[in-house]
Amino acid sequence: MKKVLTVLICLLTCAGVQVKAQNKVEGPVFKFEGGDTFDFGVIKRGPGAQHTFEFTNVGTEPIIVVNVTPSCGCTDVDWNKNPVLPGQKGFVKLTLKTEEQHGVFNKEVYIQSNAKTPHGEKRYTIYIKGDAKDEVPDKKK
Repeated sequence: MKKVLTVLICLLTCAGVQVKAQNKVEGPVFKFEGGDTFDFGVIKRGPGAQHTFEFTNVGTEPIIVVNVTPSCGCTDVDWNKNPVLPGQKGFVKLTLKTEEQHGVFNKEVYIQSNAKTPHGEKRYTIYIKGDAKDEVPDKKK
């Protein structure tokens, strides 16, 4: 009975290791903390609004970000210039020029890298959105 139980435990352990190994994605892969869309909500026009997209490389090879390009000139960008090794964290920092926004906005930012994309696109796209207003009610009330 002990031999049968030992064999059963070994089989289950091996099956678990095999399933975990199959979940590992080959190549460089982004995993953005909080997703690939950030909603600023209602923001006041004028000051720059910043958000940093943090990601982890969940793949098996380093991520090399070649360029980050916003869909318009109203967004400044910064990012890791060094390769992000598997298991390591990286960032893409965006600064939106809110004085150029009027009302609801939706912006795209394109990341050119060697990382795999969800549907085989040539670049990975992250998104920012919000509603820029001249007057914003005080949230402390």
